[in-house]
Amino acid sequence: MEKENYLKDGERLDDLQLNGLHIIQNPEKFCFGMDAVLLSSFCAKTIRKKDKVLDLGTGTGIIPILLSAKAEPAHISALEIQDESVDMAKRSVNLNGLDEKIDIIHGDIKTASLNFGAAVFDAVTTNPPYMNDNHGIKNPDVPKAIARHEILCNLDDIARESSKLLKTQGRFYMVHRPFRMTEIICTLAKYKLETKRICMVHPFVSKEPNMLLIEAVKNGKPFVKFEPPIIVYETPGKYTEQLLEIYGLQQHTP
Repeated sequence: MEKENYLKDGERLDDLQLNGLHIIQNPEKFCFGMDAVLLSSFCAKTIRKKDKVLDLGTGTGIIPILLSAKAEPAHISALEIQDESVDMAKRSVNLNGLDEKIDIIHGDIKTASLNFGAAVFDAVTTNPPYMNDNHGIKNPDVPKAIARHEILCNLDDIARESSKLLKTQGRFYMVHRPFRMTEIICTLAKYKLETKRICMVHPFVSKEPNMLLIEAVKNGKPFVKFEPPIIVYETPGKYTEQLLEIYGLQQHTP
């Protein structure tokens, strides 16, 4: 089937510039951002080829699709609650010939452990909503609001279910906002997810970070490693070589 035949009204096909992979997106709904790309690269450093991985709140499936190439784990399950996103994710998986590698499942993060069972995954990844009721104005568009605000699940739900889903010494990966770092580390610890690795992402070298990449280990011992920060731009409109290497691109004007 031609790639264009996978598309529905209002959708587009984006080239991921990685192993010939593409993803279906609808710009009127919610498209993946840099945070998903950075998280997939962060995860790929320690996810193993034998691992069974779960992506919570997968959206249109960007993290599983990227991980299939960057880390090549044994299998990836991906959970998403929004019907339209599930449909797009399934079509993207099929388009890329990844049906044997990635399962897209319609379901709720808050009850994920009931669906999958306890202690069944080696790794859990998530790019969750960053904002709670005290942070910012909710987008009137429902899919975008759900993606950005803790409407259908919150940080506690994600940590609780991830801890149940992970095997002992299983790894949890998340991208979030630095202003919630204390809350994040405390919430993870509450559910025996010990923070082990942190990387801050700065828009410019002189600016404070606006993204946080974090890895935690279930029942791990206390020890945190801070990785060198990621700097996105050298100057306005010009990516750093560090970021281009993560994307696998040549220098260009975004």
